Amino acid sequence: MGCCTGRCTLIFLCTLQLLAALERQVFDFLGYQWAPILANFLHIIIVILGLFGTIQYRPRYIVVYAIWTAIWVTWNIFIICFYLEVGGLSKDSELLTFNISRHQSWWSENGPGCVRKEASMSGIKGLDNHSYISVIGCALEYRYIEVMHSSFQILIALVGFVYACYVVSVFTEEEDSFDFIGGFDPFPLYHVNEKPTNLLFKQTYLLISPTDFSVTEGMN
Repeated sequence: MGCCTGRCTLIFLCTLQLLAALERQVFDFLGYQWAPILANFLHIIIVILGLFGTIQYRPRYIVVYAIWTAIWVTWNIFIICFYLEVGGLSKDSELLTFNISRHQSWWSENGPGCVRKEASMSGIKGLDNHSYISVIGCALEYRYIEVMHSSFQILIALVGFVYACYVVSVFTEEEDSFDFIGGFDPFPLYHVNEKPTNLLFKQTYLLISPTDFSVTEGMN
């Protein structure tokens, strides 16, 4: 397969997915988003598996990658619905942190143009030595940044799924054609080149048993 084939394109897509997943993993770690962290970790493993299968001509690994891309698309659709608060979901819930903490996306306080301010709340009873954090001036809300991240992941995954199916079909056809021409025949093809006289002599020798020789000698 040449360099401009579906195989090389799939290698490029897997590499791009790997880089995008690593970038997303970093920011999810900074925001303590445990559910996305686990999903990203599994995604990175499967993408590496798919990349290995594409390079080493292993269709089974690519099939696993193709199945995972469908699951990955579903997960990112859920993330989009979560941040856009579709179907009763709330972006302020602790669902993505497994209710362990009240952390939100790292982009909520560090987005483009965001200014983080802390206001002392020492005058309120029970809240001494605490401060209220407010974020103002954000050029883009953090939920839209997360939506763009997930949309990009969905786009790459869909294209990767299409090329994975194509590469698997190509690999399968090549294996079938290789079997058809005798690629796994235990008897090498060069045996056909033996001289007919030699083959005839071998067959005649095998057909004559030792008893035939003994009968012939007795008659003599």
